[in-house]
Amino acid sequence: MKIRRIVLFFLGIISCDTTPPLPKPKAELSLEYPKAEYQLVKNICAFRFLKNDNAQYEDIEGCESKLVYSKMNATLFLSYRPIENNIDALVSEAYKMPSSHIRQATRIPERIFQNPDHKSFGTLFRIEGNAASQVQFFLTDSTEHFLVGALYFYARPNYDSILPAARYIERDIVKLMESLCWE
Repeated sequence: MKIRRIVLFFLGIISCDTTPPLPKPKAELSLEYPKAEYQLVKNICAFRFLKNDNAQYEDIEGCESKLVYSKMNATLFLSYRPIENNIDALVSEAYKMPSSHIRQATRIPERIFQNPDHKSFGTLFRIEGNAASQVQFFLTDSTEHFLVGALYFYARPNYDSILPAARYIERDIVKLMESLCWE
């Protein structure tokens, strides 16, 4: 019995760690995206713009095109429509697109764009939350041309996970909007 107590005593001493616990450092995601270099793209329809070299431009059908960010598993879809006495309907439809994500979005702030030199005016919608699309926009000259765009990721919409990539591509969308010229 005495030997059992001595063995238990030594096992207790050996098993106890006297080192106090240390807090673990906070981990932060370190994502590095390539520096954006831009080149001019002339669309087969009626506009041209600057695009990031890291995106591949593709014509789809008619006046539909896309910028594919294959490394980020994302695509920016672009749709051009000529204005034929339907500017109100086109703008209304462009405002409905982001509002269709309102159930998943925490908020949808808007950013107004005006470039009188290029005769382009529009709005950029940032959709915050677990929505299917993170950024949408439209541009128009109010008389002849109307362009709408929407960014989609080919992943389950987890806002925190795709936020860095969404912000990177959003900067490209802003560059597209600022550089867009109607033909």
